[in-house]
Amino acid sequence: MHRMNLARLARFDVRTWYPTIALAVLMVALQMLGTVARESLPYERSAILVGGEYARLLSAHFYHYDLAHLAWNLAGLALVAWLFAAEFSTRGWAFILLVSTVAVDLGFLVLEPQLEWYVGFSGVLHGLAAAGLVAWLVRTRDSITAIVAAVFAVKLAWEHLVGPLPFVAQTLPVPVIHEAHTYGAVGGLLAGAVLCLAQRRRAASL
Repeated sequence: MHRMNLARLARFDVRTWYPTIALAVLMVALQMLGTVARESLPYERSAILVGGEYARLLSAHFYHYDLAHLAWNLAGLALVAWLFAAEFSTRGWAFILLVSTVAVDLGFLVLEPQLEWYVGFSGVLHGLAAAGLVAWLVRTRDSITAIVAAVFAVKLAWEHLVGPLPFVAQTLPVPVIHEAHTYGAVGGLLAGAVLCLAQRRRAASL
């Protein structure tokens, strides 16, 4: 059983990493835009609600405060890809990305009126991780699934009850908006459940 678990983590197919590579290239490219990006890409509540700059609802998630912030999220993206990339098609991951982004934005606009400014991929990243965990829980309920799910749940709980993880907060020049992680995880959970249900129905109809 444990050998099968380790084999699942050891698998690697570069084709499943194409969406990850594309996202990484996009984020690095946006970071290279400098002042133009810093003025036009972040989530700014007043610019969105008053100025009608709705593109910020998307762009904010792919732009970062600085290279350290970007590096943390690229490392997280690589981890999520290593664990879950093969669980959904490129189209499926695009759907999860969209739903997670919308979930974070709605959470900010409706439930966080005090939040004026935000950048970073971490909220959406938690959505991708949550969707991958849904796929594991549906298809492969083993010890690795239980461990990863428990770590993910404990992380979210810690952030709400205690605050950001110390080793992360100390290396970032901006506050960690842990609410983004929760909203993204909820969006990813819903998107992953929808996709897994659709896959199960297609399999049953064959």
